[in-house]
Amino acid sequence: MTPLVRILCLAALGATATPVAAQEIPPAVKENASQNVVLIADSVQVTVDNRLIAKGNVEALQGDVRIEAKQIEYDGSADIVRVTGPIRLSQGDHTRIIASYAEMDTAFRNGLLRSARVVLNQQLQLASNQLNRVENRYNVLTKTTVSSCRVCADDLNAAPLWQIRAQRVVHDQLERQIYFDHAQVRVLDVPIFYFPQLRLPDPTLDRARGFLIPELNQSSLLGFGAKVPYFFPIGESKDLTLTPYLADKTRTMEFRYRQAFKQGRIEFNGAVSDDDIYPDQPRGYLFGEGHFYLPRDYTLTFDIKATSDEAYLIDYDYSDDDRLESDITVRRVKRDENTRFALIHYNSLRDTEDNDTIPTIIGVAETERRFFPKAIGGEGRWSVLLHHHHRTSDLDVDSGDPDTIVDGRDVTRANANLWWRRNWTMSSGLRAGLTTQLTFDAFQTDDDATRDGFESQFTPSVAADLRWPFSKVSPSGVSYIIEPVAMIGYSGGDTLNVANDESSRVEFDEGNLLSLSRFPAGDRRERGAQAALGLNWSRIDPDGWQAYLSFGQVYQKDVHPDFTTSSGLSQSPSDFLIAGQFRNNNGLTFTARGLFDGFSGLNKASAHAAWSNEKLWLVGSYVWLGADPAEGRADKVAEWTLDSRYRFSRHWTGLLDWRYDLASDQSAEAGIGLEYRNECVLVGLDVSRSFITNTNVEPRTSVGLTISFLGFSVNSKDKSYHRTCSNKAG
Repeated sequence: MTPLVRILCLAALGATATPVAAQEIPPAVKENASQNVVLIADSVQVTVDNRLIAKGNVEALQGDVRIEAKQIEYDGSADIVRVTGPIRLSQGDHTRIIASYAEMDTAFRNGLLRSARVVLNQQLQLASNQLNRVENRYNVLTKTTVSSCRVCADDLNAAPLWQIRAQRVVHDQLERQIYFDHAQVRVLDVPIFYFPQLRLPDPTLDRARGFLIPELNQSSLLGFGAKVPYFFPIGESKDLTLTPYLADKTRTMEFRYRQAFKQGRIEFNGAVSDDDIYPDQPRGYLFGEGHFYLPRDYTLTFDIKATSDEAYLIDYDYSDDDRLESDITVRRVKRDENTRFALIHYNSLRDTEDNDTIPTIIGVAETERRFFPKAIGGEGRWSVLLHHHHRTSDLDVDSGDPDTIVDGRDVTRANANLWWRRNWTMSSGLRAGLTTQLTFDAFQTDDDATRDGFESQFTPSVAADLRWPFSKVSPSGVSYIIEPVAMIGYSGGDTLNVANDESSRVEFDEGNLLSLSRFPAGDRRERGAQAALGLNWSRIDPDGWQAYLSFGQVYQKDVHPDFTTSSGLSQSPSDFLIAGQFRNNNGLTFTARGLFDGFSGLNKASAHAAWSNEKLWLVGSYVWLGADPAEGRADKVAEWTLDSRYRFSRHWTGLLDWRYDLASDQSAEAGIGLEYRNECVLVGLDVSRSFITNTNVEPRTSVGLTISFLGFSVNSKDKSYHRTCSNKAG
């Protein structure tokens, strides 16, 4: 009876055989119970010929292995466990084995299972007539079919959409790899590919060396081509993906490199091409970014963008950017501090801009601190900023118009600001606020014959504002708030003779209605007396329905000459500002803003809408900008964009994106796609057309096709796409 010490009977319920309580269990069983097998069954019988037989709802547990079966028999003379099915064996959270019969050792580390099926991560199935378990690590299957496609019980003879048939399959549970010998890939039971040897990751592995999802596409510029990415894990902290792209008119190698550090991460994406568009001229691009944590709560980030020529990114559909911004920044953000040191580089891809005559290198160092003076109350802030922008050109005049732009102008500016604000709330609910600030601005201008070399000035400012909110709550719990606002302020000093390089585009909105200066940078400030009036209204429904509206207008004694027409501030009173927002709990949001001139109509307007639910994802936007030569627009700009995704059935999803130029009454870009997905396959087809035409870019049409066999990915467990079984298969 000695081998019986390897089995512990915890329960024996029902008494079709001799009860466990009546059996004589050797003392050694108790001593080794914690490290051996736990057996639970309706009935357990120990026979005189050294056999233990457990029947009815049998469960055996050893480590992370759990077996459920109809009957388990332990043969002490042969030291073998025989299991009669149906059998369900599980190991950990990801591996399930179903079989009809099994013979195993007492530790469940080795064994033979017949009519076995292995299910990995509830996705991938490996079916075989015979399965051998080896050293509790390998599952070795012979004459095996592998698929993640569902086949219903009432049509078991139906072929899955795809399958891999192999003479021998080895699943390594430690390395989480699946090895195939003489593998045949079949689609609807039709052989498509043959591989003498094949290795694929199992669905629980998220970083496995091997091929990723291929892609086929057709481009009017590059012709028909294919992309086949290959993933190289490099240790636990870095990886490399190489994607050869071969088409009729290009030979391209795309790459992505990622690496994680204890205190940060980096990622680089790029490509190198040899194509027929620019024969004998290598083309390529490189985008890189990184984030690192430094001592004393500082962070270091960098963002690098470079390309070989103006058209490469659009020709290969890598990016729509027409200005590439690269930067390296050190920043610290705390509750009462914001500090930044940055070096920025711009590279314009626009055919209307010359990189020699636009600021391409910019350096910034700034800090802002907040404090709370106890003597006078309120909140105080002080800030210091150093800024320099550099043009490559050394010309101190403009080669086209010396009164407007200077080709080589370089500017260094320093700004220091001391700011204080305090609020009071009256018994009537009226809220009053007082803001004061003192600003020092200094400018050094070089390579500009139209400007003085050095300019500086102190600017004192003061403003008082009033807010009087009124609220009401309806019997249904809906809250209404209406709040009139008003501000009156004054800023001293005169406009300096410095160039307007940074504040040429002004956005007048509800966020700066009560500001003392609405210029976006410190090279311009509003001067003299001004006032502003506004009204805010909101409705907040506890069921999720919310709406906000804001109205406002600014009055200035002396209008700043650098306010453009479309800024809405080029006259007094200013354009009438209307802004609103709406959202509900059905996934709909809508935001709109407009500037209305009472004499000539609309100067600027924008709207953005989004709607998302279980089936629909929709984002649309509209922009209208009036003609404004001061902002480089000889004609009005008007366009709307649409980006949508609609799942119109369990398996089918449609995609649509469209950008339409209302000013020229023609489409700028359009794309349409169709996607089919179930539990085992993803097929995507998309067609896109770019109508953009300039000296660098030609219109292009692209057709893309992707086919993915699901089941080998950790991200393919969304059961909402799974087919269901009814009276017919699938």
